Amino acid sequence: MIRKLIGRMFRRGVAEPPAVRRHATRYRGSELGIHRTELSSAAQRTCETLQKAGFHAWIVGGGVRDLLLGLRPKDFDIATDATPQQVNKLFRRSRVIGRRFQIVHVMFGREVIEVSTYRALSTDSNTDEHGRVLHDNEWGTQEEDAVRRDFTINALYYDPIGDAILDYHDGVRDLQARTLRMIGDPASRYREDPVRMLRVARFAAKLGFTVEPRTRAPIAELAPLVHNIPSSRLFDEMLKLLLCGHALDALGELRNEGLHHGLLPLLDVILEQPAGERFVSAALASTDARVADGRPVSPGFLFATLLWQQVRVRWEAAAAKGEHSIPALMQAIDDALDDQADQLAIQKRFVSDMREIWSLQPRLERRNGQAPYRLLEHIRFRAAYDFMLLRCEVGEVDQELGAWWSAFIDADGEGRAALVTGAPKSGPAAKRKGRGGPRRRGRRGATAGGDSGGDSGSPPA
Repeated sequence: MIRKLIGRMFRRGVAEPPAVRRHATRYRGSELGIHRTELSSAAQRTCETLQKAGFHAWIVGGGVRDLLLGLRPKDFDIATDATPQQVNKLFRRSRVIGRRFQIVHVMFGREVIEVSTYRALSTDSNTDEHGRVLHDNEWGTQEEDAVRRDFTINALYYDPIGDAILDYHDGVRDLQARTLRMIGDPASRYREDPVRMLRVARFAAKLGFTVEPRTRAPIAELAPLVHNIPSSRLFDEMLKLLLCGHALDALGELRNEGLHHGLLPLLDVILEQPAGERFVSAALASTDARVADGRPVSPGFLFATLLWQQVRVRWEAAAAKGEHSIPALMQAIDDALDDQADQLAIQKRFVSDMREIWSLQPRLERRNGQAPYRLLEHIRFRAAYDFMLLRCEVGEVDQELGAWWSAFIDADGEGRAALVTGAPKSGPAAKRKGRGGPRRRGRRGATAGGDSGGDSGSPPA
């Protein structure tokens, strides 16, 4: 009741919440290098609408952090004292989402602004036996909300209208010291939400920050709690990690903290198996380059590279037993995806892309007759071609195969005909001594996978 009264008084201009007045260090955004021109118009309009309606509206989290570091934020999140239902009423194109914690997505064209209500410091949240919060829709003050955030560098509040930054936990100091520090007791915070341990790895790699010893200490013991995270949420967090622009460093951080076991089968052996390490390192280096250039990356292509060694090993083992190549490949794909599904829920649309990229690999070896022309028109050809180039780069298939297809793509009609005429009569270009795909036997098989449409946006080699 008192909290609601203070909030109403503040909105009417009668008083400032004591928590904000007593505990936050206030800076001018412009003095720390933030200017309104660096913000998206959608974020500014959202703040203006909320403030005109009498509510708080602060940009918070990664957007403020990145602006202070001179980086370009991917998105902007807003914290407010308005409830989700009140926010929803203010914006025609908005929707309330979430069960564990309700938030509002406000849409401006293709841009989505995430608006969350200040969270309370609750002592009776619904948790599981490990301490993970299952339901948390209690609203609180801004100071309470700051305590609930994970790292000090993510607990900075910026008002673009008033050019003010509020810092409750010395986040500005930690940014300047390039230190990653958990707010509160790290062990308790990891038990509340084990995803925070994965974020330690991501932020340390992405920002090049040093993890404060107290923040790092509990991770080794609590790492198994990662397996209690819902698989769909785990997939979202892993995707953020892999697309952070420093994916290889991030996976190294996961390994250093003992967090990699069971997330992706390949991660358990990526640094022990030279072939797998070379292939994944090449794929992630390409992905990081695309992120740095602002180019799109296909999650389906990315996960296809991460799980390829699992598929390849099974494929080779089945072929060694005398099974036909194409059915053996399809079974290897099914087995690898079934194993992975129990640990990380890769979305079906991405799984469809992965299946097609893998199943097109044998077809890329067929360079006679009309086969190359038909394959060139396949909706996943470009992704499969880029995937093959990665295999060429690490020596899994002959460089000649990649060079032939590159020439075929660039050639005119006569040039393509000449290339087809001069192509080897039998397809296999893979190196057969333990590294390439198995030798094909029997009749040609059909490819697997659905038609998801459009360019894959896959990273080139």
